[in-house]
Amino acid sequence: MTLVITILIGIAIGAMVELLLPGHSAAELVLAMLLGTAGALLGRLFGERTGLYGTDEPMAVIASVISAIVVLGIYGLLFRRGKTSRRH
Repeated sequence: MTLVITILIGIAIGAMVELLLPGHSAAELVLAMLLGTAGALLGRLFGERTGLYGTDEPMAVIASVISAIVVLGIYGLLFRRGKTSRRH
């Protein structure tokens, strides 16, 4: 899998996640695409460096997708916006 495909996977995952969530802006869309790309690249780098898979294996694509989703999920948990419910 080439670097360009990895970047495109990250952009696509970031865009899909942001567009599926309600109330998005252009800045949040760009941030989600950058975070998705970073996650996909980290997943690829980790798998190749540890020898889990090579660049031409299907697992490289799967790992890129999963790691992009994980990075976006972690970001969402750490910087969750919106109302928190309070009980009085």
